[in-house]
Amino acid sequence: MMQQINRYVYYENAFPGVTVGAVVLPLGTILVDAPLRAEDVRTWLNLLLNLGSKSNRVLINLDAHPDRTLGARSMECTIVAHQKTAQVFRGRPSVFKGQNADSGSEWETYDDVVGTRWAIPDITFTQRIAWHWGEVEVACEHHPGPAPGSTWVIIPDERVVFVGDVVLANQPPFLTSADIPSWVETLDLLINAYQDYTVISGRGGVVSMDAVRNQQHHLKNVLKGLERMAKRNSAPEEVESLIPSLLSDWDFSEEQKEQYVQRYRHGLYQYYARRYRPSEANSE
Repeated sequence: MMQQINRYVYYENAFPGVTVGAVVLPLGTILVDAPLRAEDVRTWLNLLLNLGSKSNRVLINLDAHPDRTLGARSMECTIVAHQKTAQVFRGRPSVFKGQNADSGSEWETYDDVVGTRWAIPDITFTQRIAWHWGEVEVACEHHPGPAPGSTWVIIPDERVVFVGDVVLANQPPFLTSADIPSWVETLDLLINAYQDYTVISGRGGVVSMDAVRNQQHHLKNVLKGLERMAKRNSAPEEVESLIPSLLSDWDFSEEQKEQYVQRYRHGLYQYYARRYRPSEANSE
């Protein structure tokens, strides 16, 4: 069900894929990520229309993950993303073919998204870009960690920040394209500079500062485990041994276990191979 944070800011956590957001301003609407499926895009846009959303709108991709970008074309508006996110799209086929179908992502449970044509970002930025479409500023800032082009949407006057996959609500992180040391630093910034903000995760909606600290603690444990493997010159396949301990940090249903195990298996393997055994890493 759609949640209203304040007079301008909304998010919706009921669609499969990611938590989507919107800042509905007098001169236009700034959309944060896209629902995964075209039918959910239509539902989302209709909900916003009922709130007075204008046809003038932009969509911000918080990173290049398929869960948040496959539905972008159906949004039918200008798309904004970090320069490094746009580079990922340039390296992809024009049509989504379901590559990395074992990554533990949400899209893998919806066969109908395969064959979707990607929407390439129209506007890119390197550090920061901002809109003034009403009484409040809405800014996009680059905060790397989960992906090279990871972005936050910040509404300073309303004390709200959308952080994408920097913090996930009670589920494993996506590590395939991550930089864990940068991610830990980004979480330090969130903890120290955004304590009085409403923090909206890209997967789960509003999260507490305790959840932010737990995310950071978990990532440090991931890094310790991988560094121990690297010191032993372990093969990438041995990341499997880290999964049971990492899973114990989360409280999830039995139905989610297979997906989360696969997310770790894929992400840990790719991260370890890329960072410690680059000759064995697979490209996206």
